[in-house]
Amino acid sequence: MYLTSYLALAAILFSIGLYGVLTKRNAVMVLFCIELMLNAVNINLIAFSKFGLFPNLTGQIFTLFTITVAAAEAAVGIAILIALYRNKETAEADQYNSMKG
Repeated sequence: MYLTSYLALAAILFSIGLYGVLTKRNAVMVLFCIELMLNAVNINLIAFSKFGLFPNLTGQIFTLFTITVAAAEAAVGIAILIALYRNKETAEADQYNSMKG
């Protein structure tokens, strides 16, 4: 496979994730789309790590850090959504304006 194949796949995934973040109202779907965007970044990091000017493990190490951050983000995000759902009894992101001041 060529570098352009990986970049095209990552661009498609990132575009789908960005579309979902901007259009979806369900907070769980927004978190899912953010994960898609992070996976697109991971694909780019791995592809440039393999096909870059100086192939090395730097991109793969950054990908491991990104996966760790994504797992923590998902856990904290779901915990916050559960707490908000208990208070508001809805999963719609438009209804979560209790912190406005």
